[in-house]
Amino acid sequence: MKPLNIAVLTVSDTRELATDTSGQYLCDTLVAAGHHLADRVIVKDDIYQLRAIVSKWIASDDVQVVITTGGTGFSGRDSTPEALQPLFDKSVEGFGELFRHYSLLEIGTSTLQSRALAGMANRTLIFCVPGSTGACKTAWSTILESQLNSETKPCNFVNHVKSPK
Repeated sequence: MKPLNIAVLTVSDTRELATDTSGQYLCDTLVAAGHHLADRVIVKDDIYQLRAIVSKWIASDDVQVVITTGGTGFSGRDSTPEALQPLFDKSVEGFGELFRHYSLLEIGTSTLQSRALAGMANRTLIFCVPGSTGACKTAWSTILESQLNSETKPCNFVNHVKSPK
């Protein structure tokens, strides 16, 4: 397997490092899978702060994948899709569809309120998943783990991301 450099962004107005179970799950799991944690940030749910952090990672030669957790629901402050979708060069429509399919099996029709999405910008993959630890586990175990593994056949995303410098 070819390890990737993955950055994790938690979008929350209330979480701190000590209480960020979703971000910690993603960090622990990606490292256990053989990838490298390139960076980890917790940011308030603010469109411009989200864009600034992710834009920096998109421009970096050292970040190949960004996984965000949080800000994908329907509450007044949830703004991850509005913040990040304009940065995409290409959208990965199937990610949100597939995430909601797997989520339906776990939480029923409440999955309709998930605005999980993904895209590619400057050959950097960006996955935006809900903020619950359960949603992060679902996204990782059913989609991300295999699609970020160079050995997954017939295809995966590894050949589409930029090479680190």
